[in-house]
This record gives sequence, C-alpha cells and structure tokens, in this order.
Amino acid sequence: MNKNVDYISSLDEQGFAVLNHIYADAEVDAIYNCIEKACAKLNVGNYSKSVFAIRQAMKKIPELESLVSTTKLQNLLSSLFTEPYFLTKAIYFDKPSESNWFVAYHQDLSISVDRKVAVSNYTNWTFKKGQYGVQPPLDILENIVTVRIHLDKTTKENGALKVIPTSHLKGIYRPETIDWNTETEHVCEVEKGGIMLMKPLTLHASERTTNGKQRRVLHLEFGSKQLTKPLEWLEFYKI
Repeated sequence: MNKNVDYISSLDEQGFAVLNHIYADAEVDAIYNCIEKACAKLNVGNYSKSVFAIRQAMKKIPELESLVSTTKLQNLLSSLFTEPYFLTKAIYFDKPSESNWFVAYHQDLSISVDRKVAVSNYTNWTFKKGQYGVQPPLDILENIVTVRIHLDKTTKENGALKVIPTSHLKGIYRPETIDWNTETEHVCEVEKGGIMLMKPLTLHASERTTNGKQRRVLHLEFGSKQLTKPLEWLEFYKI
C-alpha cells in the first residue's frame, strides 16, 4: 500500500478518511460468523434488540486476530505509524434494524487502563462495565488511530458517523461550543468491507437508523505510545 496516498493526508489534516474494498465479502462474512459463533459462548450481558456491544472483543474472541489482521490492514497500519504499533481497544458494535438511538457530537477522550492510580495529567476517572477509564495527556490521544471495520454497507440512513473536519486539531473541543457558522459536517458513508480511519479527537456523532438496516462495526484503536508507569493499557495487544 502506497504510503503517499490521500488517506494519510486526509487523516492528518481532516481527522478522518474512508477506504473501501479493504476486506472482501468472504473475509467480512468470516469475521461476522466468528463473532456470531462466539456470542453463543460469551456472557456479554448487554444484548437487546436495540443495543449490542462486545468490549475487549479481541481478548474475548482471539480467533478474530487471524481474520482481521490481513496483509492489507498490516500495510495500512505500518504506513500510519513510524514506531511499532499495538491495539489498545477493540469493541464490536451492532446497531440492529430495530434500533433507533442517536449519539450526540463528542470526542473519544477516555482510554481503558488496567488499574486506578494517581498519575499526573491523567484525569476524569470512570469505572464502567468492569473496567477503568481515564483521560490521558493530549499527546497520547493525538497518537491513537481508530480503525472502524464495516461489516455492512453504512449510509446516513443507518447510522453512518458524522464528523466535523479538522476538529481534531483544536485539542479538547467541547460540543456545546461548536460554532456552526464556521464548522461544517461530513457524513462518512462506507461500503461493506471498507474501513473508516479517525483520530479520537475528531468530533463525531451518528443519527437514528431510518432504513431498518443493520450497521455492524468492529471498532479498533491503535497506538504506539506507552502510558506513564505504573499504568498499562488494559487491552495491549500486538496485532
């Protein structure tokens, strides 16, 4: 994969990029079948007809690694990082056809860590669904790249992410301060087997589903920076 293609500058300058045809239909089907088979064995506890998510998906479903970590993905990640990279978070999201929720504009400011301990510049601690979250220093957030693997064709009618281009360049950007006289909105539609790249500081949101179709996404976050000791990434995983 050419390191000079447009997705690198788009990610750096706009905060996001869409690349279609990264996974063939058969590869997508294999990923989904692997997840579906694992669901029967996992005590996920948060399944309903409207919301379904598996957190720490790569740890809970280790068979996913060989299906997800294709040559195309590895080449893509190698083009985005100058240092050895690793997985820091993996979540499987299913927005079923019965779903009708929306997500307001926000930045992804929290990372998952292995413990709670007082460390300088790590703030806004949370404990949700059995894991600690914390807002790390800005350089950690700026280093992360989100890779959203789309297992379904995703349009604005079934919850494609909306983003505010260049918002990742403005540090912590509170949604209530968005000036729509100067900001624009872009809907990131993605084909089945395509991926969306995004910087966590990019303001993003999604609308309610209106076409009755699913939006299944494997959300992966990668980075190359270690945390301040004794903190460790909860999902540190070389892929």
